[in-house]
Amino acid sequence: MTISDGDAQARSTADEVARRSYGKLVAFLAARTRDVAAAEDALSEAFAAALSDWPVKGCPANPEAWLMTVARRKWIDAGRQRERSGIVDADPEQIAAMMSAAPMDGEIPDRRLALMFACAHPSIDAGIRAPLILQVIVGLDAATISSALLMSPAALGKRLVRAKQKIREAGIPLQIPEREELASRLDAVLEAIYVTFAEGWSDAAGTDTVRRDLTGEALFLARLVAELLPDEAEALGLLALMLHAEARRRARRNERGEYVPLTGQDPSLWDGQMIAEAEGLLVRASGFGVLGRYQLEAAVQSAHVSRCRTGCANWEAVMRIYDALFAIAGSPVVAINRALAIAELHGSQAGIEAMPNPDSDARLAGYQPYWAARAELLARAGVGSEACHAYEIAIGLERDPAIRSFLEQRRAVVAGM
Repeated sequence: MTISDGDAQARSTADEVARRSYGKLVAFLAARTRDVAAAEDALSEAFAAALSDWPVKGCPANPEAWLMTVARRKWIDAGRQRERSGIVDADPEQIAAMMSAAPMDGEIPDRRLALMFACAHPSIDAGIRAPLILQVIVGLDAATISSALLMSPAALGKRLVRAKQKIREAGIPLQIPEREELASRLDAVLEAIYVTFAEGWSDAAGTDTVRRDLTGEALFLARLVAELLPDEAEALGLLALMLHAEARRRARRNERGEYVPLTGQDPSLWDGQMIAEAEGLLVRASGFGVLGRYQLEAAVQSAHVSRCRTGCANWEAVMRIYDALFAIAGSPVVAINRALAIAELHGSQAGIEAMPNPDSDARLAGYQPYWAARAELLARAGVGSEACHAYEIAIGLERDPAIRSFLEQRRAVVAGM
């Protein structure tokens, strides 16, 4: 094997481990120290060491164990350096605990769920809990998180740093809390899982290395939460929502790799087993008599599946669900989808009038689905020039080549009318 081959294999192995095990490795490191930032730094140094060592010596049989061993050594070295420098956050007991830990040569315990609930601790600002989980557990960077949550990247970065300091300074235990404490933290955990899935869902072809494994990660975490809290309706609703969406993955691209919208998909390509599981979860959730955002979003997906399979219009039912969803979570995303449902019932002009406005919500200016939806409604209303302008903005904001090509084709059709 040449050096270049060794470099490529080392980088490929490191990338795969990062996608598959980043959150698990950080959680295991942080569980002993309650210092999330130090755990992230140590793991980052371990990955850098791997890219230097593996091309020469070959990739280890158990790369996760190799990385954990090196990360612990890096963490100990950094702790000793802080101790010598007289920095107050150096903790000799933590250093001793890391030094006395058994060598890593087998399966690393998965403590992600415990770290997720620690990131959602009441002493951490509510608005930063889900972003903190997304960075620490999923490994998303601040730019990706801010885009997904329509937040300011600069402000988000500073808040994430402060939240990690809070975990260390307050001594927040990295463990699954008692049952009576779980409910107050659940919303942030579910939101982070939802965003993780949505980021992975945006890469239907699986070509983006950053997003390739995110849907699988999100489904795994959602199942963990549903198993931990089998009588929490919203945990079941979120899993149902994700299964409904994932069931349609194969139908989102045709044999040429072109994007296929829901209305043009072949239902025979959908995963019937996933859909059946999602429907069962929704029935279970409804039995608890507590209605929430994720159950309603899953109900919308269920209604779409029913309409596409039977060919029977059910927009009145969809509209009622969106009205309830908008009352619970009046987000611009819900408002956009609600406007599209209104257009199906009352015409494109009514849908346009129901659309949220970037003048009153600046976040919409850089939100691709808003411009794509607005372009479609304007095109249906016969306002070609405005529709083309909206399509141009949507095309500029879209990162998926297949969806971008679809939007370009729609713009060309409208321009030729």
